[in-house]
Order: sequence, then structure tokens, then C-alpha cells
Amino acid sequence: MKRVRVRTPSRIHMTLIDLNGELGRIDGGIGLALENPFIEIEASQSEDIVIDGIATEAFQRAVKKLSEAFGRGIKIKILDNYKTHVGLGNGTQTALSVAEAYRRIYDLDLTLTDLASLVGRGGTSGIGVAAFKMGGFILDGGHSKKVKKDFLPSSASRAPPPPVLAKYDFPDWEVVLAVPELSGYFGEEEVNLFQKYCPISLGEVKTLAHIILMKILPAVVEKDLDEFSDGISRIQHIGFKRIEVEQYGDLIWSVIESVKDGIAVGMSSTGPSVYAITDTDSRAISKDLSSAFREKGFECETIITKANNLGAKIEEVE
Repeated sequence: MKRVRVRTPSRIHMTLIDLNGELGRIDGGIGLALENPFIEIEASQSEDIVIDGIATEAFQRAVKKLSEAFGRGIKIKILDNYKTHVGLGNGTQTALSVAEAYRRIYDLDLTLTDLASLVGRGGTSGIGVAAFKMGGFILDGGHSKKVKKDFLPSSASRAPPPPVLAKYDFPDWEVVLAVPELSGYFGEEEVNLFQKYCPISLGEVKTLAHIILMKILPAVVEKDLDEFSDGISRIQHIGFKRIEVEQYGDLIWSVIESVKDGIAVGMSSTGPSVYAITDTDSRAISKDLSSAFREKGFECETIITKANNLGAKIEEVE
């Protein structure tokens, strides 16, 4: 009986690009796949649905949807998992890990895009799907308005994953994550956020696109942390990213401002996780971020990791 092990990356989503749509496309984004935290499962054929381990709602939802779609059971052992609804892409990685396990153990003739559409991921941002597939620093091209007509988060969109326009191996910089004991925006709250604030002004979209094309992307290729940090700092104050940060009042701003210049610091997705990318003093930065959250009354877990430039690791096991 075939058994497979799937280990996913996590991801930070740095910003959506175009929530205006005047050119006929919406969404688009940049983000980075990470080594830690991660999801790891072992899966094998089964007549029934069996989940060994503490199954989050995301696991239960993915297994239910896929078992109904394929008419087959599955046995899943959850070896490792990480927090949901904190801005690190757990929902997409959970769904894709289960979908990929189904594909491998039952030899299904489906692409990753097929699987992502089946489990309802990638309908706004393509970063999570691309992080699973190939890792690295990712730029996705968003959706044509012929395909997706409204501003919605991935969880509420039926659009297929967008095209990947660029994937770069990320430099050997350290990534510090600060994950407070606080849930981010998801479900109806996230839908309402899009409906309330979109469309974003065309001027802000143009400025953001300029920063990404002429500062952030070249900085990744040239391994220039100073330029990369400046670009990441700028985008926290523009467009939908600024709106996402402002939903937490002064909490995220104060945490971001606790980190010294020359370090790329921002909030991932709709938060509340904050990331800091550096080539030095990662432990000191970790303490600074943790202290900044605690000063605001939130306990905080910190993780020091690096980019995952390869994507999910999938292997057959004895």
C-alpha cells in the first residue's frame, strides 16, 4: 500500500498589488516561502476517512471536500502543523498537502492548479500555491476581470490560481517571525474588509507597482538588503497593505517601529504576524519584536527561519 509524506513551506504575503482594476486585472502580489513553520503529514489509502492527530478545521474541511470529490477515503497522520489565521498561509498549505497526498496515493491525473481550484485556494493571491509548488520569492500576476469581477479574499473567490510572473531564489538572509496570541482577519471579516475599502486609488496602485518593479525585485536579484528593506518599509504605508495594518490600531505600527533601520519589516497578509528580514542580529530582533508585542499586552511566539527556495517536499515512505 502506497504511503506518502508531504512537508509544506509556510509563506509571508507582503502585499497585494492592484485592488483598483482599471487596466482589466485585479489582485497580483509578492511573497516569500519559508522553511519554518511547516505542515507535515503522512497519508495512505483507506476505505474511510481517518485523521490521526489534532485536526484543525482547515484539515477537516479539506479532507471532506476531497473525499467527496474523488469518492475515496484517506488516512492522514498529522506530524506537524502551525497556527491558523495568523497571516502565514496555513489554510492553503493544509488544503494542498491533503490534495497532493490524494493525487500521489491514487495516481490522479491532475495538476497542482487543478487541485488548488478544487480546494478553493489561489482565488486572490497566488503566493501560497506557488510557495507550495516552487518556493522562493514570488510575483504573481493577479486575475483578469473576465475571470474575477469583484474584490474578494481567496477564501471567498472561485477564481483559479493566478499566473506566476517571476520566481527568484531568495538570498540567505534570516527571517524573524513574531506571531502574537491574536487572530487575524478571516471569513466574513476579511470579505467585509475588501468590500469596504476597494477599489484602492489608482495613484496608490501605480506607486506600489513602481516600488515593486524598480526597488524590491532588483534588490532580491542583486541581494541588496538595504534597498529591499527600504522597499518593504514603503509598502506598509500604501494601498491595501496600509489598510490591513490599520485594522489593528497602533499595535502593528508600534511593533514595526521597534525594529531598527536597515531591516525589512512588515506585516504578513491580514496579520497579525510581523516579519523582519535581516543578515545580522536575528536573535536580538526576535527579542525586540516579542517585547514590543508584550508591551501592548500580547504574548508572542518568535521563529527564526530562512526562505524555502524549493517548495513542498513530497516523498514515498516505506
